Amino acid sequence: MRITRRTLLMGAGVGAVSVLLASCTPDPEPTASPTPTREPQPQPGVPEPADRLRSSWTTDPFSYGAVSFTPVGVLAETRSQLARPVVDRVFFAGEATDADEPGTMRGAIRSGARAADEVEDLAEAGERIAVIGAGLAGATVAARLAAADMQVTVFEARDRIGGRVHSVVDDSWPMPVQLGAWLFGEGDEDLRQRMEAWEIGVVDLPDAQWHGPEGDIEPVDSAPLQAAITAAQAAPADISLADALIEAGGDPEDPSTAALLAALATTAGADAAQLSSWFPPALPAAALTGARDDLTPLVEDALDGVEVSLSSPISRLAYDDSGVSVRLGTGEALSFDRVVVTVPLGVLQEQDLEFDPPLPFVNRTAIGALGMGRIETIWLRFDEAFWDSQAAIWHTVGADVGIRTWINLRPATGENILVGIVGGAAAEEFADLDDTEALESAMESLAVYAS
Repeated sequence: MRITRRTLLMGAGVGAVSVLLASCTPDPEPTASPTPTREPQPQPGVPEPADRLRSSWTTDPFSYGAVSFTPVGVLAETRSQLARPVVDRVFFAGEATDADEPGTMRGAIRSGARAADEVEDLAEAGERIAVIGAGLAGATVAARLAAADMQVTVFEARDRIGGRVHSVVDDSWPMPVQLGAWLFGEGDEDLRQRMEAWEIGVVDLPDAQWHGPEGDIEPVDSAPLQAAITAAQAAPADISLADALIEAGGDPEDPSTAALLAALATTAGADAAQLSSWFPPALPAAALTGARDDLTPLVEDALDGVEVSLSSPISRLAYDDSGVSVRLGTGEALSFDRVVVTVPLGVLQEQDLEFDPPLPFVNRTAIGALGMGRIETIWLRFDEAFWDSQAAIWHTVGADVGIRTWINLRPATGENILVGIVGGAAAEEFADLDDTEALESAMESLAVYAS
């Protein structure tokens, strides 16, 4: 049997991507930054880039953040409570509903497969199913249910599909700019091999450089943080990662430890003071693989033959034991037998999608208990490289800068491209900057790497 991209999304056992993956609702289409109202302040040794592009998940009204996280004191089972179907008519999918790998590509895909199983157990062939969101979870649900001879309609708020798989193809860039999930770790080998088989190019990012005020330093060891987590998990009550470190004799304010926690925030979306030590995110990987080509076909092919309505935000879902009424932002209402909701947790928390009647207490409690994290990315392309480092991943230690983690694509691609990633409170601060201020922050953060 030929493996297709649709096959990937219809299955649940694929690799995880431990970076910014909201359930399904796409980010606003980015454009090249407009001409600044003032020139950015120059930084020693760092020229102004020829092109730049940044994400805006924190301020996006269709996501209100990047990835879900488990706050201190919240049980992993809370995600299963969020996923609980309502009167066998309303179902939930998306990375926030996956108890094992929230915030990952695998979590989103697996949640879609789970929701499809739940619908298939109850529905008959020919039923009309609405899927809210055309990201990984929504595409997985839609592909599975369409293959089961159901009439599936996917509603997507934005004018594109893909959700957190967001590859921006622009002639001014030598490769797609990835503003969504594009970095893969050890657990993603299966997905990486499939991408390579389908000629979706990847680049290896094999090594990390830790750079302090006096120059390069030894890589920061994550073993003490893991030991602190292990000790905290044996305690009778959950505490934050920051408190777990303190109880284990560590200091979250130590420059090396703070740099490690900042790197963790770029995948978790939250700071150590917010994160549960009982249910922590995966620690930063020493080596990564990145996508070099457009990742949109992973979703596009799964939706082949499925009715997809773009630019169609949903404002209200009215349901009872006989069916669901789906009201679009235009006021038009359509009737379906069942609906699968895959919008990001942030949208549910902001109550921009109205449920009539309100969701049961168990679902609402779960929505309120979970956290929606912040992660932002900025891509910079330079005419000439101003750095000598051949390391693929940079972590800044000890410097008071806005962006501490960078991906250097020059060794792998030959292109003078640097990708800054920031998470947690730092991402929220970065999102509040205008384009000129964001560029200044990035250039200031890069000054320590100027040769």
